[in-house]
Amino acid sequence: MNAKTPTRSYRVWKVAIALCLLLLIIGLLALLLGTPRLSLGQLWEILVGGSGERITQLVVIELRLPRLVLGMLTGASLALAGVLLQDSLRNPLAGPELLGISSGAAAVMAAIIVLKLPVAMELHPPLALAGGLLGGGVVLLASRRITDPLRLVLIGAAITALLNALVIAIISLGTPEAVSLLFLFLLGSLAARTWDYVQLVLPWVLVGIPLALLSARMLNLLQLGDEVAEGLGLKVFQARILIGLLSVGLVAAVVAACGQISYIALLAPHISRYILGTTDARQVLLVAGLLGAVLLVGADLVAREILAPQELPVGIWTTILGAPALLLLLRRQIGKK
Repeated sequence: MNAKTPTRSYRVWKVAIALCLLLLIIGLLALLLGTPRLSLGQLWEILVGGSGERITQLVVIELRLPRLVLGMLTGASLALAGVLLQDSLRNPLAGPELLGISSGAAAVMAAIIVLKLPVAMELHPPLALAGGLLGGGVVLLASRRITDPLRLVLIGAAITALLNALVIAIISLGTPEAVSLLFLFLLGSLAARTWDYVQLVLPWVLVGIPLALLSARMLNLLQLGDEVAEGLGLKVFQARILIGLLSVGLVAAVVAACGQISYIALLAPHISRYILGTTDARQVLLVAGLLGAVLLVGADLVAREILAPQELPVGIWTTILGAPALLLLLRRQIGKK
């Protein structure tokens, strides 16, 4: 047992360093590509010296850079929320997009923006949190057996479809220009995200990400089963409530700033466990957070460049990646029956 620990620890840091390097490469491409297209020298001058054409400086500093930072923060937040939900519920298919959390938060945000309710921007995440808690709570209450993956997915899909229909109904009450909000609230987007949106998310992730990393011990105990966890001194109900609130809080901040971005929360934890060869939350949380940032920033770069100058919402590309993976996971769960 002790002989394996250094090896696994080495693997974690090796994977983490590799993901950091990959994130750096994708981040540089995100800053260089587009219109105008820059060289490394031009980018360095803008970031360090503040030189270059004024319009180019504005594009990099006020558009590309906050979009990149927001993509990293939201990708990490979604991935950590996925680990928290899957491990605390002991359900490999638990994720905010399948539990009604994302769609509940999106319904609240759609109502606020389309109906032009007098709500300050900094209150958007708490209100999205309330919507996410309501949507997720309905799914969990209806499913009763939270560890039954298939029951959870079926009921979650029904509630999510209902909430998405509510989003469409709300948007249809707005002006014709509000139709563009469908891309934001049903698919998610990082387009035109400025430093204001980074500031909106930042307080939530500065609190939520460290708390998620510190919850590893509770998650490891919950994976052993409720009776064993209770026997080891964990108050299971309270722990599950706290972890659930934390995960919904991370998702709510993302939805408030970027809309629904699906499947990062579902995929990143599974890929991390596969790469690491362990379910130890202390290792999975770190790698999943980095992997979530890589997946989302990479998908956003594809969304920007593959059909340039046209741009598709990033949620389309995460769905293209995630939907087949969900089918494979469902097939595996059915095979265990």
